[in-house]
Amino acid sequence: MVPLLANLFYETAGDRTILRAMPIMLGVLCVLAIAYRYYSAFLAAKVAALDDSRPTPAHRFYDGQNYHPTNKWVLFGHHFAAISGAGPLIGPVLAIQYGYMPGLLWLLVGVCLAGAVQDMLVLAASVRRGGKSLAEIARAELGRPAAIVVSAAILFIVIVALAGLGIVVVRALGGTEVPFPKATRIVVPAGESFTKDENKSDARSEVYRFPEGCLLRDGKTDEGKEDFATYAQPESFLVQVPKGAEIKDAGQVNPVLFLSLSGLMQAGPANPTGILALPAQVPLGQAASREVELPAKSIEIVPGSSWGMFTIACTVPIALFVGLYLYKIRKGRVVEASLLGATGVLAAVVIGNYIPGSPLEPYFSLSQGATIWALCAYGFVASVLPVWLLLCPRDYLSSFLKIGTIGLLIVGVLLANPPLFCPTLNRTFIDGGPTFRGSIFPFVFICIMCGSISGFHALVSSGTTPKMVNKESEVRMIGYGAMLMEGLVGVVALIAAASLDVKLYYDINVDRTKVRDFREKLSVLYETLGTAESLPHLRVRQHNLAEVNRMVGGGESLRGRTGGAVTLAVGMALIFDDALAWTGINPDSIVKYWYHFAIMFEALFILTTIDTGTRIARFLLQEALGRIYAPFERTDWLPGALLSTALVTAGWGGLVATGSISTIWPMFGIANQLLAVIALSLITTVLINQGRARYAWVTLLPMAFVTTTTMTAGYQLVSIWSVELLPHKDTAITGVLNIGFALFIIISVLTLLLIAASNWLAALRFGPARKEPVT
Repeated sequence: MVPLLANLFYETAGDRTILRAMPIMLGVLCVLAIAYRYYSAFLAAKVAALDDSRPTPAHRFYDGQNYHPTNKWVLFGHHFAAISGAGPLIGPVLAIQYGYMPGLLWLLVGVCLAGAVQDMLVLAASVRRGGKSLAEIARAELGRPAAIVVSAAILFIVIVALAGLGIVVVRALGGTEVPFPKATRIVVPAGESFTKDENKSDARSEVYRFPEGCLLRDGKTDEGKEDFATYAQPESFLVQVPKGAEIKDAGQVNPVLFLSLSGLMQAGPANPTGILALPAQVPLGQAASREVELPAKSIEIVPGSSWGMFTIACTVPIALFVGLYLYKIRKGRVVEASLLGATGVLAAVVIGNYIPGSPLEPYFSLSQGATIWALCAYGFVASVLPVWLLLCPRDYLSSFLKIGTIGLLIVGVLLANPPLFCPTLNRTFIDGGPTFRGSIFPFVFICIMCGSISGFHALVSSGTTPKMVNKESEVRMIGYGAMLMEGLVGVVALIAAASLDVKLYYDINVDRTKVRDFREKLSVLYETLGTAESLPHLRVRQHNLAEVNRMVGGGESLRGRTGGAVTLAVGMALIFDDALAWTGINPDSIVKYWYHFAIMFEALFILTTIDTGTRIARFLLQEALGRIYAPFERTDWLPGALLSTALVTAGWGGLVATGSISTIWPMFGIANQLLAVIALSLITTVLINQGRARYAWVTLLPMAFVTTTTMTAGYQLVSIWSVELLPHKDTAITGVLNIGFALFIIISVLTLLLIAASNWLAALRFGPARKEPVT
């Protein structure tokens, strides 16, 4: 009995203990419940001093449009939908390279003591000040110079944040081309051959499809010396060669040797690494596998996800239909619109299965460049259209999907109780790895960000939400509670990624152009930890990348899909599948639907933030341009709206086009965390100016910690970019943009902190400016 119960909590593999997910999930739920019950009650009663006898802006300035008293549960859903972007989904997945325990601890501690505190107190401050924005709060508390600094910093930070979110979509859905190293050789299994793909070949190049189970021998000439290394490519793949170039036959491969090499794809205790160095010459034997050498300038073609792109594209007309249905066709029929919208979204996932291989595939299998253009077009249109037509119905639909899917995933984790293959602390990449270049301190805090604390949330808490609060006491549930829910999103994302076979995780998350750079460290990691295939007694379903590629269907190529979105979708799909194992359903028949549903679920998180963020940035830019030409301040002036939206979209779209996940995501993290520093410093100012300095520690402590980690990360990143990006012609523009944005934001935040600190000292010395908040 005792061993049986122990298996619910952990598994042993040699000297290693592998924890299971269910007890961790239950512990997390308990911690969040305790934090809400006690700490948020303290904040509500003592720090914010919430008082239902005070009329809220929704009642004082009621206009039926922006200011409108709203049911607390409805407003909770709206607020959660607005704040929950891709950050809590993607950050924890990328931070897995450091091990899952650092990220898990920061998610729990950060969300309870920092993120939820910020969101709740900013919302309370805005409610007390007529629903004013952060910039207006800065103007009232610190003066006009502080308001200018805050407005400029927010505008830049929003643009960087949108770029960080946009590149996740691009990496998950867009196709790409990866150049092969010079003199690359491919070992084709016995009885198999590569064939020319006439549909993809053109006048300048020829495209060949290689079968499953090949071995790639990266040949790289360094000072005239060949350095071959072999690794498995279990999935089929496309190779493009220049027109007229010849794929040379390099001879036969000894069948015994090939079998030993191909066994690396089914790694076991005797051969755990999946990678092996070979001599330049392979002994010949009887007719078996053959080795070919690719000509110069050969590239691997990674097709875009036509199924995923189709599904996500369908959500736009579905949202438009729901908006028209609610406001024009059958006004106020919320239940009917909800059922129609949910049915349409689920139907899009199922119908998408038939897009790959159909005449429609070329229209949805987009390159990364085309995906960027499509994303920018969506952001532009969504920002200009009336909010009731696209933005509101899309938020409404996504809130159901977000909360429902997270609840489903929590239940799935509890039922499946998967082992967490990821190490608790990964010493192999503790100083940086494939997903993040920096060391565990401070970059685990920058990588995780939104699930623990997010400055972007402060814009929502001082934007639409405070204008809709019915009673002050509801600030606690909406501000603190919604942020706890976002922290929970981050935890389930982390568990989904940590439950993946370690080799599968890195097959997906190592950029195809950097496989060689991390080959040796990955070899050591696999040998130390073992893989799902080398630990057969554990209850797992995934084995290698080829199997998962087949399970998700749609001709997907998952190798090198960095950015976290694909990793999370795979983890979610396999957890859902394992949770339903008792039904006897064939996993090959259902995992593909779970996977593409998960991709759509993630994209809805991201697109909701992109359309809202683009609109926020547009308003900020119009306000700034209005000081030069007055009509710009009118948000309904079409020329001003179009020009401002175009400039904002071009800003974040340009960053996506010139950057990568390894450069944009860290910059997004720094920008977002520094915006949180701005918000916390303003709330500290509010508390001191109201004569409540004895409670200022609740914001000062998280502000000091976030400032320390983020400024350290900013300094380190600027140093890294100066060395790695600026000297090279092809990355110089990216380096200049990254360093320029980072320095501007850092200087803006330091300026605001100096202004705020001088105000604090004056208030403490001469007394607070006022005892009661502005109304």
